[in-house]
Amino acid sequence: MAHIPIEAVPYLESAIYLPMLLIVLEKDYELIEKGPFKLKRPYVHLIEEAKKLAENDLQNTKSYLRKHSLKVVQGERDELFTEYHFYYQQIFEVRRYSNIRLRNRVEELLDSYLTRALKAHSVFQKP
Repeated sequence: MAHIPIEAVPYLESAIYLPMLLIVLEKDYELIEKGPFKLKRPYVHLIEEAKKLAENDLQNTKSYLRKHSLKVVQGERDELFTEYHFYYQQIFEVRRYSNIRLRNRVEELLDSYLTRALKAHSVFQKP
């Protein structure tokens, strides 16, 4: 039985996680904009930079998927699991992800992208 190429799985999973990350960043951005922060600009800039990085990575992911005839479609969902359908040429594969795993991975990505954004635009960078 043929399977999805193993090197394609990180791209397929990025197509799952990055849109979730962008939703979290957008909601956090809105909360900061509306919130009682005294100095909003640093937080807003950090989130905007993280969004740019994530959007760029998502664009690269989508490009890879198109180039290699790959597709991801969300399937059924319940309180514990969400299934995703992976398509590659004539191959169809269903993978179930724990909703807790999805949340934890998005949280890891959030930390990673905020760290990258901070490094990219830090006031304390050495010249």
